[in-house]
Amino acid sequence: MQNEGNPSEKNQGALHFEDSSTIVIVHGAWSSANDWLATAEHFRAAGNKVIAMNLPGHGSDDTPASATSLQLYIYEVLKSVGAEKDLIFVCHSFGGIVVRAVAELIAPQIKKIIYVAAFVPQNGDSLLSIAQTDAQSLISKNLIVDEAAGIVGIVKEAIPEIFMADAPEPVAAYVTENLRPEPLAPLATPVNITGPVNINEIYIYTENDRAVSHSLQQRMVKNAGIIRTYTLPSSHTPFIGHSPVLSAIISFEAL
Repeated sequence: MQNEGNPSEKNQGALHFEDSSTIVIVHGAWSSANDWLATAEHFRAAGNKVIAMNLPGHGSDDTPASATSLQLYIYEVLKSVGAEKDLIFVCHSFGGIVVRAVAELIAPQIKKIIYVAAFVPQNGDSLLSIAQTDAQSLISKNLIVDEAAGIVGIVKEAIPEIFMADAPEPVAAYVTENLRPEPLAPLATPVNITGPVNINEIYIYTENDRAVSHSLQQRMVKNAGIIRTYTLPSSHTPFIGHSPVLSAIISFEAL
């Protein structure tokens, strides 16, 4: 891990947020809140509040793909956080697009955004428009698009290499067998960003990422003007293979 700060100097012992900030975890595509259980438990065990909702059509949420939209995702996040203050958003992959759109609406409630291998859009960007510029990603070569059903899947044999090359084999096998197709419409919807928001932003790079390449991550960070960054020697899913270190970084940044 490379970073601009040392968590051990600022956060000895238990992961505890002295300012009682609320941690809001927004998962990415082909994912769910369940994937973040181990990381979220680090915070809950120390008595801190964590909100980790499933976006519509993900995890235990049974919203059909035909009813999902980027606007519905945004609405669900807004509903989950309500009027809470000092929010620290932790967003992964496509979750970065959702959170950046949310920040347009509730910036005064947000203390910090922590992007984890996440898309950081500019005005008019969609996940698909950004992903098309990522020549090193393996996703585009392994997509299974069903436009009639409004969903997109991943070639089964490619799932471990794309998302979790460093995960234990039983975990990779379980995810491969249970990965659900992703609603297509939200991935293609452009975001409306009016300009910079006055929010502290952090980016956690995943150096060995085959879904959102390290080079694309670096380009998005530069375009967004994000200064503070960390680097993990991780695949696209550091909450699986690097959960303790990821938790320590988030804890340090949340103090």
